[in-house]
Amino acid sequence: MPGSLDYSESQNFLYQKINMILTDTIMMNLKRFYLLMTFVLASQIMAITPLFAASSQPEQYDVVIYGGTSAGITAAIQVKKMNKTVLLIEPTKYIGGLTTGGLGFTDTGRKNSISGLSREFYQRMKKHYEKPSAWTFGKPKDVPKRTNGMGYDAQSDVMWIFEPHVAMKIFQQMLEEANVKVLTNERLNRKTGVKMKQGKIVSIAMESGKVFSGKMFIDTTYEGDLMAAAGVSYFVGRESNDKYNEHVNGVQKGQQWHKVIHHNLDPYITPGNPQSGLIYGLSPPVKAKDGTEDHRFQAYCYRMCLTNNPKNRVPFAKPKGYQEKYYELLFRNFEAGDMHLPLGSMPMPNHKTDTNNNGVMSTDNIGMNYKYPDASYAEREKIINQHKIYQQGLCWTLANHPRVPKQVRKRAQQWGLSKDEFVDNGHWPHQLYIREARRMISDYVVNENDCYRQRIAKDSIGLGSYSLDSHVCRRYVGKKGFVESEGGFYTQAIGEYAISYRAIVPKKEECKNLFVPVCLSSSHVAYGSFRMEPAFMMISQSAATAAVLAIENQLDVQDLPYQLLRKHLLKNKQKIDIPKSLLSKSKQVLFLNQVKGIVVDDIDATYTGNWALGTGSYRFIHRGYHYDAKLGEKFNRDKTKENRTATFETKLPHAGRYEVRMAYPVIHKYAAPAVPVTIYHAKGQKKLVINQQLDKTDNQGFISLGTFSFNKDGAKVVLYNRGTKNRVVVDAIQWLPVK
Repeated sequence: MPGSLDYSESQNFLYQKINMILTDTIMMNLKRFYLLMTFVLASQIMAITPLFAASSQPEQYDVVIYGGTSAGITAAIQVKKMNKTVLLIEPTKYIGGLTTGGLGFTDTGRKNSISGLSREFYQRMKKHYEKPSAWTFGKPKDVPKRTNGMGYDAQSDVMWIFEPHVAMKIFQQMLEEANVKVLTNERLNRKTGVKMKQGKIVSIAMESGKVFSGKMFIDTTYEGDLMAAAGVSYFVGRESNDKYNEHVNGVQKGQQWHKVIHHNLDPYITPGNPQSGLIYGLSPPVKAKDGTEDHRFQAYCYRMCLTNNPKNRVPFAKPKGYQEKYYELLFRNFEAGDMHLPLGSMPMPNHKTDTNNNGVMSTDNIGMNYKYPDASYAEREKIINQHKIYQQGLCWTLANHPRVPKQVRKRAQQWGLSKDEFVDNGHWPHQLYIREARRMISDYVVNENDCYRQRIAKDSIGLGSYSLDSHVCRRYVGKKGFVESEGGFYTQAIGEYAISYRAIVPKKEECKNLFVPVCLSSSHVAYGSFRMEPAFMMISQSAATAAVLAIENQLDVQDLPYQLLRKHLLKNKQKIDIPKSLLSKSKQVLFLNQVKGIVVDDIDATYTGNWALGTGSYRFIHRGYHYDAKLGEKFNRDKTKENRTATFETKLPHAGRYEVRMAYPVIHKYAAPAVPVTIYHAKGQKKLVINQQLDKTDNQGFISLGTFSFNKDGAKVVLYNRGTKNRVVVDAIQWLPVK
């Protein structure tokens, strides 16, 4: 048919048409897909762009504070009070550090020296407990005022004991009132997160990628992480005594300050078999000499908030990962006859406690923290978790294990965790007690000489006053083959002492815009005194004030004029000056190296019966003197006394004649008028009676007991209190060679 297509042609034509339609459709869809992908990609780029901008343009503040401890909180509030911008960064979920983490029985020292925002915190605590609604499980009379000022005192403006959740509430209120910005769960990138330029920190980066810049930075962590990441010098462990002319630093196996092991406890897994290895927590015999440097420092623990109120008590649970071997020393101590419940429970409101280490085998996990200060975050978590398992297991063991005496178990079962504390953490404290970690090394290192006012800083930014206190650093196998401990000391302070501004700023060549008020520049010995929460708060408030003044005057922290800082600290009602009454007495405290001859201090004497260490009466040598009383025993000059002795014994460099002298502070009518003294010498013994009410001592506090001949190996003096009235007091015995 003309004009028509046959079958094959029509088929080809159909294929061509279909092909054209498909090609156009595919091209159209490709174009649409291209446009769609272009739009999606563009939108994604736009969404991502602010993140990159945030990294190149970090959040800016006048002062950036790393560490939401009690110290960090007070520092941040002070910055806001001085009208500067501030960011407070806490690496964990919780603010407040140890103050909100279980330590509710405050270590104070001289309470009148606690001032500024630190005192305000405790004043707010008092106002809280003045409300009847605060007493949910008890009454104020349950925690009466004690002789040391602790407890509820209706006449006082402060309250030194408190529940953890109340501390958290008050800190949150203070931060909100000051309008402080707080970030939690933000950990510093410790490897590469600190950016520095020309000796100053420019910015710090978190592990999350967030970056914060500041004109000034303050490290208020217990670990000193920002300080270390900035390249500032620091020390971990115990310095030698020679380093800073101290007396109880370094290895201290010869000192028995915390000698609480009263039984001969076998140290080996199989008793009597050294080849079986040591039981948990013990070190081999110590070869190092006393006073030598090492890497060890005092033990950590949790400060538990326990209760014996059944309505609020959570029974001790056996933790996952429980290790019975952790408690072998505990079992052996019980089997040796010790029936003491080793939990130091100090009373707090509402039938609760702040429970601390107390006893041979207690909450301190001795020797398990040495790697903590410089450990990575992951390694620290392992150490923290091991401490948690150890201490939770200890509590369960005391209440349930068959090797614990039944009477001890019954006492332990009366206690448990407080149901209304740490409710989002299994009622367990969220803060491990980091008693000591890194300590900065700056141009001024606070040491024992400062604490005893043998050296007084002229640029004081706060006062320390707490006793020099270190928990045990190591358990080891002693010379006789039994368990011993070393490194613990507790010596009463002699009143307030100054903390230098130079101790909270690094060396200028290391960093010019950083303050370190917690891991400040100090020796192991001095840190044992001002490592307490009230002191950290006071020092940190001073650091914050200095930071703002340095910004306003465009100065490096090391160049800030002290008189300018002092003016503002006094305006803040901070106490920074040693009382004049103490200044006049400072020269009446002598160190052993200031006394001639062979001297045995009262700390090194051997005592029978109860004797207490005193520091309230001047003149004395070294760390105080001893008198025949239990610590806290009420004075009664006419009471019938138990027989108590103090023995001073030493080896002499050579045989010959020596003048024997005795030192004691004169306490006049409170002293015993007739103290029996026996001197053992080469020809026998000499018995004397000394009237300690008379002030016949020389300018170093000594009186002569006479001159005698001595063999090289035998020199001994014994004081007795039998038949005496009032106090028998002794400070030291001295042997002076007679030419």
